[in-house]
Amino acid sequence: MVKILFVCTGNICRSPTAEAVLRHMVNQSEHLQHITYDSAGTHGYHIGEAPDKRTIAMAKKRGIIMDDLKARQVRASDFNDFNLILGMDSSHVRQLKQFAPQDHKAEISLFLEYAGIKDSIDVPDPYYGSSKDFEHVLNLIEAGIDAMLNRWRPRT
Repeated sequence: MVKILFVCTGNICRSPTAEAVLRHMVNQSEHLQHITYDSAGTHGYHIGEAPDKRTIAMAKKRGIIMDDLKARQVRASDFNDFNLILGMDSSHVRQLKQFAPQDHKAEISLFLEYAGIKDSIDVPDPYYGSSKDFEHVLNLIEAGIDAMLNRWRPRT
């Protein structure tokens, strides 16, 4: 069983997008039911809130539903409940490594690096940007999730 937690700052743009894209792709494949997922923020700015409306709208254009998600903050228990915690940018990875209990079991990594996407390191925060920025983030996340899943799909 692969248990993934995606992490960004407030859990309203990048990490819920990654969760929703992964859920969408897992639901389309009978071979990926061994993957569970969630998302969280390093900060508690938006606890209980839905993802940013611009994020929801961009995803919806591609048939990805995410308006049912609610923001939460990373918890100490996450470091043992998940076996893979992926920060959306380098600052998240640094913060996660600081938060992590000493005896944690989860692998902590940078999302795009883990996915094997060489063109970019960080998924940029679109919050103060335009619709083009939200589209760029969705493109990066879709490419990253697809690359990860290609490694995990059973070979026939």
